Amino acid sequence: MHIPTGMRDRLQEWLGLKDLPRTGWVRSGVQEPESVAAHSWGMAVLALHFAPKNLDLAKVLAMCIIHDLPEVRVGDLTPHDDVTNKAELEASAMSELAPEWLGLFREYESGLSEEAKFVKQIDKLDMGLQASIYQSRHELDLSEFTNSAKLKITDSNLLRFLE
Repeated sequence: MHIPTGMRDRLQEWLGLKDLPRTGWVRSGVQEPESVAAHSWGMAVLALHFAPKNLDLAKVLAMCIIHDLPEVRVGDLTPHDDVTNKAELEASAMSELAPEWLGLFREYESGLSEEAKFVKQIDKLDMGLQASIYQSRHELDLSEFTNSAKLKITDSNLLRFLE
């Protein structure tokens, strides 16, 4: 089977997330921090375990996997960066990288559907749990990450894992 060159290039660009370290961990001095792709995988595993039965699990998992895809072009921007036009940059990157998933990306970004609300909480839960892992391995104070996660998670069943 012949794969068009453009598709091969696109796939390889997507997979670049495996080499993009999470900026917040780098900024905080974590040695060998997780990649953006590892974060997405962590979210997918957490979502697979915690997703309420009334949610569309396929949509939840797809959101976990693609929510940070634009970062392969835009970078992993954090609240410490200039994020004034982050939404526009990411939407533009997503429309070029994977237009077939742009609707799903916009749904996640809007945070209006039950699936998007859940995935946004899973995003923060993964960050908070990863902060705990790094704190136990390194002598770093990563409480800003766990505190931030606790402020964004409204589901008490999820929140208890950060207590």
